[in-house]
Amino acid sequence: MNEVVDGKNPTTLHFSVVIPAYNEEEYLPNTLKYLNNTISQLDGIHGEVIVVNNGSTDQTANIAQKYGATVIEEKKRGIGRARNTGAGLAKGKILVFLDADSWLSLPTLEIALEQMSSGRSGGGGALVVFDQNHGRFISGVLLPGLWNLISRIFKLAAGSFIYCRRKDFFKIGGFSEKLYAGEEIDFCITLKRLLRKTGLAFTIISKAPVVTSSRKLLWYKDHKIFFVLLSLLIFPFAVRSRRLCSFWYHRPT
Repeated sequence: MNEVVDGKNPTTLHFSVVIPAYNEEEYLPNTLKYLNNTISQLDGIHGEVIVVNNGSTDQTANIAQKYGATVIEEKKRGIGRARNTGAGLAKGKILVFLDADSWLSLPTLEIALEQMSSGRSGGGGALVVFDQNHGRFISGVLLPGLWNLISRIFKLAAGSFIYCRRKDFFKIGGFSEKLYAGEEIDFCITLKRLLRKTGLAFTIISKAPVVTSSRKLLWYKDHKIFFVLLSLLIFPFAVRSRRLCSFWYHRPT
């Protein structure tokens, strides 16, 4: 993929937060309100917020503009494609990818930016916690705990929060647009391979987890969630089909 740069210096901003969004009028206001508050508390560090409107049919774009975000249109559905579109127009030296239903705290962002500026880390993510578990032990407590264990051991970041250097993002070609699920895992593996060549770490922040929505617990029963995850483990090629990855693209009414 190619980065698109206008006449301005693309490195005048310290970081860019890219948020892919499809019909997120319910969750996006709180995400942006929280994010704007976080960014406003940074001392001498400047960033921008980009919302990639990924074919929404609701008020997502208008809400993003209301909260001061730059809105970019990407009609073709796909999380990886939406992230790449946003990154291509971002001007920050550091790219931060955040989901539209996740809340980025000041400590988390500060740690990420400090690690990047120190020269020790070339990217990373954070542990993830649900905003609530709805009394669901397996999907609300056990599965997030299992993911965080995997994240710590194998240094893999959840798609709800990933950060890296702009130049490295374009070196590895961004997120795969052939994958409709698990594209963040593929991205992390490829980025870590590049960082090892330069002696930089890929860091998972554990002190300040990112809070993300538990809305899928309201949409699906435990057996459905378990079946989807098990199916992808048995048939990993399914991530190349949007139809087979409808769990991430279809929203029950």
